[in-house]
Amino acid sequence: MKKHLSEGVNGEHASNLGALLADMVVKELPGAKAYIVDPVVVDELEPIARLSGHPLISRRSIFHALNQKAVARVYASSIGREYEDLNLIVAHMGGGISVGAHRRGRVIDVNNALNGDGPYSPERSGGLPAWQLSELCFSGKYKPSEMKSMLAGKGGIVAYLGTNSFQDASKRATEGDTHAALVVEGCSYQTAKEIGAMSAVLEGKIDCIILTGGLAYDSAHVERVTRMVKHIAPVYVYPGEDELKALAFNGYLAITGHIIVKEYRG
Repeated sequence: MKKHLSEGVNGEHASNLGALLADMVVKELPGAKAYIVDPVVVDELEPIARLSGHPLISRRSIFHALNQKAVARVYASSIGREYEDLNLIVAHMGGGISVGAHRRGRVIDVNNALNGDGPYSPERSGGLPAWQLSELCFSGKYKPSEMKSMLAGKGGIVAYLGTNSFQDASKRATEGDTHAALVVEGCSYQTAKEIGAMSAVLEGKIDCIILTGGLAYDSAHVERVTRMVKHIAPVYVYPGEDELKALAFNGYLAITGHIIVKEYRG
């Protein structure tokens, strides 16, 4: 695991440091054990969800697993149910946006938010028209690294408006900037559309839709998304992402036997 994280086998992200830091800490504490919880590469996809449309490319599971599963468990607990008994759609809305179809405790389909799949967000381009993207790739104007940053890091709202702050973009929209208004509304529109797609994955049998992440603090964004998807299932909002609380909560579930500790096999 440490080797794969150091080499960025599944992509480069700040969360790669988690297990490495935990390993460093545990070495200083005799008898202590370290665990990782719901890493971004949690992979519970159904075989059919891996199909992309071409055999040379498979869809990959890379998403905000820690926060998605944590808020799903919190919701389940709030209604006296088990996460493993529910069908949920969870939309984590932050610098990247991932929308997962949770069927009885497993995320059977989700967009790859790290690499730019799905809705566009403050820093991700989202799913782009493939033909036009291929023309850009071979135009000679951009290096491979520039194309990758266009998809993740410098895409989405920052590409349209020059800021990766959804709050600033929304402020510009409310102050009369019609272009900013269109761009932030487009983010809401694409997020709602992705939620609609996941409702088809779950065959319309959905207990609730959960909106979480930093963008869930924006009431106008939440209202736009909710308006478009509330016919599917009740919508609940859990703003922000308390990773430390989620780690502690899942650590407690592991040591008390409520969830099974698994072994990383690469």
